[in-house]
Amino acid sequence: MAPESGLNTATNAESQTDLQLVNKVRRGDRAAFDLLVIKYQSRVAAIISRYIYDNQDVMDLTQEAFVKAFKAIDRFRGDSAFYTWLYRIAVNTAKNHLESRARRPQGSADPSDAENFDDGGRLRDNASPDRMLQREQLQKALQMAIAALPEELRSAFLLREYDGLSYDDIARVLECPIGTVRSRIFRARDAVDRHLGPMLDNT
Repeated sequence: MAPESGLNTATNAESQTDLQLVNKVRRGDRAAFDLLVIKYQSRVAAIISRYIYDNQDVMDLTQEAFVKAFKAIDRFRGDSAFYTWLYRIAVNTAKNHLESRARRPQGSADPSDAENFDDGGRLRDNASPDRMLQREQLQKALQMAIAALPEELRSAFLLREYDGLSYDDIARVLECPIGTVRSRIFRARDAVDRHLGPMLDNT
């Protein structure tokens, strides 16, 4: 219980610090917003890169997401963590970009994130050439499995498995009941497991 308590304390402290910075921004302190950008820039870019492959587009859209956040800062009520609110802006920015080009999201998570998945332990193995090839094949299969998910399942799955958000935070990001979140994540995991099952059985 102690480690979990410590984690909750750290999370609460981080949220409190973010809220203090937000309040400074509202009072006209641009430097405070710069600190938020520095703190979350890489995470926002990682979010957007799950939808957009072009590095320049990712950089541009990351900047656009922060511009939107700055303009909308007065609408941040503090009901959820600042990062949860920022995450929603980043996802919407990426989706709007794709819709403007009449394209669907191009993918999901970076292959290097595969070790964060529940089956990650089975992806990590001896670094022999055969095992390295199997690992690459599994990572590609994982990408394809996630990319094949319907949008609402993929979003919930990524928020949970790759960003580690709580069900409550995911419900806020996706603006749906927590029961819906649990159902979507269950269905997404089942679909991914069925896609990867045959390959994992052969490893």
